[in-house]
Amino acid sequence: MSLILFNKPFQVLCQFSAQDDKATLADHLKIPNIYPAGRLDYDSEGLMLLTDDGKLQHAIAHPDHKAGKTYLVQVDGVPDAAAMARLQAPLDLGDFVTKPCKAVPIAAPEWLWPRNPPIRQRAEQPTSWLAITLQEGKNRQVRRMTAAVGLPTLRLVRSAIGGISLATHPLMPGEWMAVSPKDL
Repeated sequence: MSLILFNKPFQVLCQFSAQDDKATLADHLKIPNIYPAGRLDYDSEGLMLLTDDGKLQHAIAHPDHKAGKTYLVQVDGVPDAAAMARLQAPLDLGDFVTKPCKAVPIAAPEWLWPRNPPIRQRAEQPTSWLAITLQEGKNRQVRRMTAAVGLPTLRLVRSAIGGISLATHPLMPGEWMAVSPKDL
């Protein structure tokens, strides 16, 4: 049984099959018979787990067993106390209401790699960083949450899944390592 940690680069699809000349997992991982346990959007970066074990994949990805996932989010603007309170409380996104989550302002992560292409910079508009930890993971949820409170996401990096993080398992974009499923 394999458990692979992968740092997904920006603009890579979370699938192995080719699509529209876009980069995929197959461009970075040459390990046969592994599959993603969860996904990241094309425009998101960071930690992914892949495995060749269907039961482990189900346990990681199934909503009843979801480990907390932490995202580092660069947003357009500076959050006030009201925006932070709204992010942490159940938030109605139209088609569903989020579960409560942990959201805190953080300093720009010094260890974070530069993104290629870089995030746009506007002198008149400051940006901020947040750490958001979810127990769920709906499609584009973090981006939709920050937009709903008036703070559009500029950059989104998943830094941790359960007990595994890019801090404890440093990987640059496109790098991977095998770990024990016990690390989860």
